Amino acid sequence: MLRLHHAYAAYPARSICHLQLLDALLILYPSADVVILLNASSLSLVRVLALSEAFPSARNTADSISCITVDSGMMLVFAAMNNRIAAWSLSGAKKGTWLIHSTLILPESQIITALDCKSGLLAVGSQPNLSVYTLILENDLPSWSQKWTIHACFPTCVRFAPSLMYIATSSASDNAIRMYSTTSGRQTQVISHPRTITNFAWRQPQAASRDDLILYTVTDDATIRIFLPVLDSPQQLQLHASLDIFSSLPFSAASHHLNQTASTAFWLDREVVENALNETLKKWPDQDNARLRRIKDIKDERWDLFLRVLGDGSVVVSAVANVDRRPPTLLKQFTLQQLPPSTLPGPPSHLFLLPNTDPSMLRLAVSSPLTIFNLSPVAFFDAQNDGLRLSSYLLPRILEEESKIVRLVRTPEGAGVGIVRIMGGEAWRVLNNGTQLVRSGSWCSADHVVVLQRGRIFVTYLVSDGTLTLHSTPPQRLFVPAIDYLFSIPSEDEGDSIVGITTELSIVHLRASYSPSPTLLIRSQSHLPLSHPPKFILPVDPMAWGQRQSWTEHDVLLSVSHTGELDFWVPEDFQTPSWRRTGTVKTGRTRITKASCSSAKKTALRECLINVVKPYAYLCSILVVPGPCGDELTIWNSQESEFATGLDFSTRYSERINDLDWTSTPDNQSILAVGFRHHVELLCQQRMTYFDEGPGWAMCTTIEIGGFIPLPISDSIWLDNGSLLIAAGHQMFLYDSSSLASDEETLFEYAARHNGPLDDYHPQMILQCLLWGKVELVKDIIVNLSKDVAASTRDHSRIQRTSLPVESFFKTDSAIISVSVQRKGYTSLFENPSESRQQESEEGFSRSLVLDLLEALETHPLPHLTPNEQSHLLTLIQTTLEIDEQRRALDSNGLRYLISMRSFYILNHRSSVPSSPQSEGAQLRASGRRERLRYRDMIWAFHSESQDLLLNASSLACDGKLGWIDARAVGIPIWLTSVDTLRTQMEVIARNEYMAGDNRDPTACSLYYFALGKVKLVHGLWRQAAWHKEQGLMLKFLSNDFSEPRWRTAALKNAFALLSKRRFEYAAAFFLLGGALKDAVNVCIKQLDDFQLAVALARAVEQSNEGPILLEILDSVVLPIAFKNGNRWLASWAFWLLHRRDMAVRILLTPLQDIANSLNIQVTEIGEPHYDDPSLALLFSQLRSKTLQAAKGTSEISGRSEYNFVLQMARVFCRMGCHVLGLDLVRSWSFDRPSAIDMVNIVVANDQVSPPPSPNLSRRSLFDRAVRRRSSIMIDIPILSQPPTRTASPERPTIGVPPVIKEHQELLQNQGDLYARKVGLGNLIRSAKQDIEVPEFDMNSFF
Repeated sequence: MLRLHHAYAAYPARSICHLQLLDALLILYPSADVVILLNASSLSLVRVLALSEAFPSARNTADSISCITVDSGMMLVFAAMNNRIAAWSLSGAKKGTWLIHSTLILPESQIITALDCKSGLLAVGSQPNLSVYTLILENDLPSWSQKWTIHACFPTCVRFAPSLMYIATSSASDNAIRMYSTTSGRQTQVISHPRTITNFAWRQPQAASRDDLILYTVTDDATIRIFLPVLDSPQQLQLHASLDIFSSLPFSAASHHLNQTASTAFWLDREVVENALNETLKKWPDQDNARLRRIKDIKDERWDLFLRVLGDGSVVVSAVANVDRRPPTLLKQFTLQQLPPSTLPGPPSHLFLLPNTDPSMLRLAVSSPLTIFNLSPVAFFDAQNDGLRLSSYLLPRILEEESKIVRLVRTPEGAGVGIVRIMGGEAWRVLNNGTQLVRSGSWCSADHVVVLQRGRIFVTYLVSDGTLTLHSTPPQRLFVPAIDYLFSIPSEDEGDSIVGITTELSIVHLRASYSPSPTLLIRSQSHLPLSHPPKFILPVDPMAWGQRQSWTEHDVLLSVSHTGELDFWVPEDFQTPSWRRTGTVKTGRTRITKASCSSAKKTALRECLINVVKPYAYLCSILVVPGPCGDELTIWNSQESEFATGLDFSTRYSERINDLDWTSTPDNQSILAVGFRHHVELLCQQRMTYFDEGPGWAMCTTIEIGGFIPLPISDSIWLDNGSLLIAAGHQMFLYDSSSLASDEETLFEYAARHNGPLDDYHPQMILQCLLWGKVELVKDIIVNLSKDVAASTRDHSRIQRTSLPVESFFKTDSAIISVSVQRKGYTSLFENPSESRQQESEEGFSRSLVLDLLEALETHPLPHLTPNEQSHLLTLIQTTLEIDEQRRALDSNGLRYLISMRSFYILNHRSSVPSSPQSEGAQLRASGRRERLRYRDMIWAFHSESQDLLLNASSLACDGKLGWIDARAVGIPIWLTSVDTLRTQMEVIARNEYMAGDNRDPTACSLYYFALGKVKLVHGLWRQAAWHKEQGLMLKFLSNDFSEPRWRTAALKNAFALLSKRRFEYAAAFFLLGGALKDAVNVCIKQLDDFQLAVALARAVEQSNEGPILLEILDSVVLPIAFKNGNRWLASWAFWLLHRRDMAVRILLTPLQDIANSLNIQVTEIGEPHYDDPSLALLFSQLRSKTLQAAKGTSEISGRSEYNFVLQMARVFCRMGCHVLGLDLVRSWSFDRPSAIDMVNIVVANDQVSPPPSPNLSRRSLFDRAVRRRSSIMIDIPILSQPPTRTASPERPTIGVPPVIKEHQELLQNQGDLYARKVGLGNLIRSAKQDIEVPEFDMNSFF
């Protein structure tokens, strides 16, 4: 999703080393307090070695590493700072991991200036001394033992000879090379130079003469000197050749370059060159041309090559022949070739050759800036233009960038970023869709910084003098009161708007303009209209303003109260100092200490660190609360209403959260970056689903930087196009999606797939369409999917999805069917059925089309669907076919239950098969085996009129062996309304429980048979249980007559004995045998924790749905469970059976606490109200006018509550990815519209005002619709007869309206909606009364 695109890890300032590993070649250089390891081919970051790994006290130091070295034989890297040395080694156990190898601490007075290490010998040069250490093992740990130390004057460079017999050093105090014996430290020779020595190195000898000493030195006039041993004294070196600019160029050209600019000279590693030349000659063994002859001469003659870079970037290659021959007087030097100007950027301070991945090529590394060239020996030594080709490079070094980063700031759209460091900082432009950072300016010191104009201009503020500076040409300065926060917001013109929040919590609006000349001025200064002073006023980060629509509004400020209440503010007009509150979130948190906010309408809060962010349609709050077990992160939906407490997600991290930042995708999906010490977790919102159990938010990926840098993350920030910039130490790491493969999805694509709108064919979209009765629409979707799959199979390509027009989702099935019938028409009076079916198959949805589609999807699953979703899609397609074929036999509620029941069994089957194949691109969510259907699905069956069909389908789902576990799982005791059918099913359950397993155990079925009163049947079963140890006792006991009190008492005693033995189910059976139904159901509820079994026993024994035991279970057990779990479906069912159908409707929309307070229900705990299911709106629309009691309950729900309820359900549809269904819900929902009061009917007599017959806000549509369909409404409340006569209404008075009427008008204005509903209910009851007053039945009427 996101990969490291570029590491801005500072740039070489001093010596550069290289280290050849088995599988890579590394370039190393020091930067501040770390060592940077880069891949030599791409200059990509491999690892950052921090001295604080070995010395934690160096973490906050301002000192820098003075020198580094490598031991290529032992794969060790050394770095020195002040008087301390740290060594790292490559781990052999974990590939690519560098670990601390050893450390060395010198006396504090010895500041280390030079290092070199070879084969376990470490040479350390410090200001007063030169020391040699040997590597030893002490207690199985590597450590360094001093071999000797001598006085040396400030050595700047130390080099071991290849034979390790000598050490050469250079010093800043003189122009001499000093040589020492490695074994004793005795100085053996001093080689003086006429100028300052800038570099020197030992020449690698031939394998046959390892003790041969040959030394190259370079002085500051770019002269290379070659020192060879004297014949009669091989340990003494003597100057044998000098290569200056005059020996490389003609005198006139050399004088010109010498006077113009300085040049630099370097020797080329002979071993690296020779290996590349050998490989080159192997490539063309039979060719003989001038270019290859030059290569062969260099190899055969073993020329030593030297490279001189002149001031104009031209390159001169010189050669020295016969260095290995004796006597040394045979040395021959000559110019091999000269390359034109600008071949290299300029005279580098470092240059060396490295091996290439292609053995016949070389890499030329130069610095500074660090640049890598690919060098082709054939073309280079033939002076061809393509001899050197640029491979990669780093930006030039800026000293200030080696200061540690404190924080990052960005422009509103993320196209510019400011890097605030301990010492100064710089502004960068973000280019190429967030993949490149380019420096645009810097500042020396600032307390607050704002970056403007896509990173081209910036504003700094100094608290010390209150100066706000616009860094333009010329700069503009302005005095501003003490500011705590400074930020910019998008502007609609070419200028920039800057907002500052002072220490006194006042808001200063500033304006920066640039045409015709730069200006900076204060527009306004104001306070927020709050009743109490806030704890904080913080800026809203406008990252998502780039997706601004004409109908959207983005917040500018966030205020945080001392009680944890968040208020969001927008300016009425920046010209006038007035602010308007757009939303409020009550978090209940009081320890908030820090907050930040983003315009994606998501809010992140932390009681020690709080980030606040806002989305386009609703507000979410992220709270991070520290605790003893870690930080808790919670995400809250800010649409606070009676239908949403707001908690979307909660998790706890053991590690402290350091940073929160948000970005917004092009389709306004929000992504949260949670920063920790060494990694950043990216969270995105997850689509709600009926199929898998998963959190509302989930981690989509983790960016781990601890593997390549040990420093903690100081800040992370989102940039343009979803790029993420992470700062650690003084380094920056830019992550983006540009380097992903073509088949990998980007972060934005991932977020859209997991939380964006669904495709038409997605099983969740099909399921919701089926639940809402859009069967014809689903048929069209299946037809389109069949065509798409067929085209994909035919063309061997990816599926090109076909989407239906949005308008199709707004049509009802009846409208679609009528249109299709009109379109189809009739061609003849008598039609052939087979021809009709064939025509239907050719035109659209048919059995053959479905079967072909199912076969294709079994073979080639759709991409980006999980195995669960794939299985549900197949099931829903098959179910749609069955629905179409059996439309008249199954009602809509039965259809809803059938779909959910089949999905339940598919989910359980998939969870029991963990090795199921996964579709391409699918991301599995947490899904486990569920024990039962949701109560929501059971309630659909309860309100269905096709229960016989549902019962058969449930039995078939269990392979015809319906046991109690299966019956409880599908909720048969809850939704089966017929007591007789329930008793029949209990007998089936008893039989299946008895037949289960190899043993035929009568104890397994006794409970059910005893509930049915079939004691003799159980007695007969015990006769066949010869294997059972209790057979004799049970046969004897069950032969008694349990209608007698004594045997009932005996049964009860046995029941209590079984309770003590924890045989709870069998104890309940004996309670039933003893006639104690209440005790039996108590055992089911308390010991077995199974209220469904208690309900089944009560209904079966009492043979009624209104038995006292059943009603007590509903009132004292089911309702408290429903309230505790916040399950409105279960509570609605219980109220319906209790004949409180008004409450069955009210419970769907009314806060649970209000319901509990209005009833005598013993509720000790009320859970979260689960308004995350749009089917609640479907149930409410069904029940609100089903009976008079339901209509009464509807009348007690305010219109505002219903309005908020519908909006909440629409939001849930959007969270499920069914945005078009949410739109259909809000556009098609029928609200009860008010009508005005007829003031004529208000009676005034003797200063008494009679109640009006209708309120000023009456709910008309519901009751009018109920009256129009009153033949189908069920009358379940007593209706009192109207009096035969009523007094006439007095005439309207001609005088003014009395005060009491005004008071009544105010009352109606405040409570008119609720009052209107009750009056409308009265009209409905009167109309129902008229309906039931029918003439007496007369048979003669039929004749």
